[in-house]
Amino acid sequence: MSDSPLPRGIGAPATRALTAAGYHQLEQLAGVSADGLLALHGVGPKAIRLLREALAAEGLDLS
Repeated sequence: MSDSPLPRGIGAPATRALTAAGYHQLEQLAGVSADGLLALHGVGPKAIRLLREALAAEGLDLS
């Protein structure tokens, strides 16, 4: 498994929210609660969908 950056398609607000919360690589999100991520200002359903798709491509998922 490689250290993949956060997907660009999630948008700038979601990227800022995730990096501010300490998530800089896609793999860091494996097992993280989708509800917890949605609570971050700037992370919405589209970002969650795209993160799930990117994680699935790596054989991972949110909790």
